[in-house]
Amino acid sequence: MKVIVDVSIIPLGVGLSLSPYVAECERIFKEAGLNTMLHANGTNIEGDWDKVFDAIKKCHERLHQMGVPRISSNVRIGTRIDKEQTMIDKIKSVEEKL
Repeated sequence: MKVIVDVSIIPLGVGLSLSPYVAECERIFKEAGLNTMLHANGTNIEGDWDKVFDAIKKCHERLHQMGVPRISSNVRIGTRIDKEQTMIDKIKSVEEKL
């Protein structure tokens, strides 16, 4: 099943700068062949359900290997079966109405 996910993976106990951890997760998403859109508070990901959630799991594992003692993640999940739709399609639909 195809899914579009908005995920925010939050390393705790590592100080204020989180960009090295964000960059590592972005690498994991790219290595998994997922389509992503980084934004100020997380990442939108589209792809196969199992691949997306496997990549999120790998992010947790990798960040723990990097010394992060605790991680909190927020995930919003969207699926639809009536038509195929990408992240870009959703954005264009709103922009056309502006």
